[in-house]
Amino acid sequence: MGDSVKISDLRENMDNVNVRVRVLEAGESKVIETRSGPRTISEALVGDESGRVRLTLWGKLAGTLKKGDTVEIRNAWTTTYRGQVQLNVGARGNIVKIRSEEVAAEDEIPEETPKPKTPQPQRPRTGPPRGEGRPQRGYKPRR
Repeated sequence: MGDSVKISDLRENMDNVNVRVRVLEAGESKVIETRSGPRTISEALVGDESGRVRLTLWGKLAGTLKKGDTVEIRNAWTTTYRGQVQLNVGARGNIVKIRSEEVAAEDEIPEETPKPKTPQPQRPRTGPPRGEGRPQRGYKPRR
């Protein structure tokens, strides 16, 4: 097992991530549609003394965390969603309860969230994409 990293050190596309965190919020498990079919997930907000991050729990791990839990998440990976780095843990990973003293108290966890190194371009959407919807200016239908 590798050493634990701090939330503030997380970047997009990391693998085999181990973090020690306190659960700040925990959602119910739900089923979502993915490219590979329906999957069970739950989401949580977790943090340490360096910051906080959204965590998605996949499959059998979904719904296993409660607010206030202190855990070590092992073998997780990161992705980017809506310009934010997110942590994910699924079948290859596991979650181990640790003593509360090993993680910062909730009121000591800063609001900072890790940011991706490469900013995601945010293009404004105005009207339908090219080639759809209304014809371009100067268009005359053939007769």
